[in-house]
Amino acid sequence: MSLRTYLDHAAGTPVSAVAREALLEALELTGNPSSVHRSGRAARRVLEEARESLAASLDAHPTEVVLTSGGTEADNLALRGSWLARRGDGRDQVAVSTVEHPAVAETAAALAAEGAEVVGLGVDADGRVLDSAWAALGERTAVASVMWVNNETGTVQPVERLVEDCRRVGASSHSDAVQAVASEPVTFAGSGLDLMTVSGHKLGAPVGVGALLVRRGLALA
Repeated sequence: MSLRTYLDHAAGTPVSAVAREALLEALELTGNPSSVHRSGRAARRVLEEARESLAASLDAHPTEVVLTSGGTEADNLALRGSWLARRGDGRDQVAVSTVEHPAVAETAAALAAEGAEVVGLGVDADGRVLDSAWAALGERTAVASVMWVNNETGTVQPVERLVEDCRRVGASSHSDAVQAVASEPVTFAGSGLDLMTVSGHKLGAPVGVGALLVRRGLALA
């Protein structure tokens, strides 16, 4: 039988021994973390310690960590939650780059079907958002989403420009940082972002583990 070597870590990594051990240990627990009895409190402790650990790794406050089933759910919550929370203020636009992961692109398309105006931020030959594209952000923009690092091309987007222009017009800034965390020094506080998506499956964790980091005080439905 021929030997095979798995190389596509940009799509997903093997589960690490440390993550596997932690998962199996947690599976031995029985208890709903929302229950107040001893088993529930034990489950809650594991959950909150995991939240605190993730927050420490990404330079965030534990209350800013919303645990999800992965990057797709986190991206959906970032865009849909921002649009729903702010459309009543006249911010009916969602801006996304034209090279986003389907988790963002298809969420934007779904929002368009529900009445959102989707603004596409064009890119250059390297897949980087054009300097001229940022002018599309305005007072009607609820949220702008640009992936930090492209998982197919490796292109690094100017996240600092995203943050700067979102602040200029009062929009929320979001970046899908799933690929970035695996290859770049990423801190939530240092980025200035309002919203940031991460997923464990590119870092040796099981599929189905992710988080959306939400800046404290941000309106999100």
